[in-house]
Amino acid sequence: MSLEYIVQAPKAIKEKNGALILLHGYGSNEEDLFSFAPQLPEDVYVISVRAPYDLQPYGYAWYEITFDADENKFSNNEQAKESLQVIANFIDEISEKLPLDKSNISLIGFSQGAILSYGMAFTYPEKINKIVALSGYLNEQILPESYDINKIKHIDFFASHGSQDQVIPVEWARKTQPFLEKLGLRVVYKEDSVRVDWLLHGIRVSHFETRLQTGVCCLAWHG
Repeated sequence: MSLEYIVQAPKAIKEKNGALILLHGYGSNEEDLFSFAPQLPEDVYVISVRAPYDLQPYGYAWYEITFDADENKFSNNEQAKESLQVIANFIDEISEKLPLDKSNISLIGFSQGAILSYGMAFTYPEKINKIVALSGYLNEQILPESYDINKIKHIDFFASHGSQDQVIPVEWARKTQPFLEKLGLRVVYKEDSVRVDWLLHGIRVSHFETRLQTGVCCLAWHG
């Protein structure tokens, strides 16, 4: 398999079941978001994956983040694009291993995972049904130079961000809704006043469960 993962099977196994694929944030691992699996719909496979880049002394990332002498933050967009390919490969692989309904595979991403979820929607839209993006933003630099918007219009988007986020400015997240709506895409955007700092952006955060449940309810998930 392209990525390490853990899975919660649906309570009622059908010939084909949908899947929610969980993409964690920087410095975390597949067990983090998986702790919320019991709060997710019971009629889909919940699959939590581990990002490919090993951070020392602990944790994993979808791409490197570096800082210059003035503490400006830079994302390795080439690594991010490579991770998009890895996620796409994983979806193909897990669809062969488990009896998944390929038309009902959706992503729930947090922080870096949210950023890549947006990237997947534009780069591999045929593999995705819905997107829940929590505490992330749409990075246009990792999107394809050209894309067919008609191939993306089936995807529903839910985005949530903390107005006091200390890592990813809420102003970045606020650009997501007008960007998607200008393209004629369906999006629900929510904010809350929870403060999120750098340490917590890679791990489980306060109010995350509420955001997650809101996203699932807004997009009316069914397997």
